[in-house]
Amino acid sequence: MFKHILVPVDGSDTSEVAVDKATELARAFGSTVTVIYVIDPYPFTGVGTDFAYGQAEYLSAATAEANAAVHAAKEAFANAGVTVDTSVIEAHTAWRGIVEAGASLEADLIVMGSHGRNGLEKLVLGSVAQAVLSHTKLPVLVVRS
Repeated sequence: MFKHILVPVDGSDTSEVAVDKATELARAFGSTVTVIYVIDPYPFTGVGTDFAYGQAEYLSAATAEANAAVHAAKEAFANAGVTVDTSVIEAHTAWRGIVEAGASLEADLIVMGSHGRNGLEKLVLGSVAQAVLSHTKLPVLVVRS
């Protein structure tokens, strides 16, 4: 039923729950999995040398965090005997990177976590899961921890 599952991770407990659920599905359907971490390369607005220095630090830290998150997910899938590829990608927003990756990889399903934010926190931080649901044509399984 699902030949290729896309699993976006962010290193959170919620994304670990998504990895666990995707592992179960991949084993049941004999699916391959691609794990992605999306880095927004331009999260700051500003100009000048201070901005450039902050940007370099941010990208270094974001890349280290991304590599750790995809490595942990890859180990979990590999230990369960699931074929897995990983990728750290850059996109202006996380949801856009997820939607574009799903389409370009020809995934059959996206399995992702939702932090369950509501109220002011959702208004300020937004909902990546909601944006993915609104913009993709693929089926999406949203899990919560």
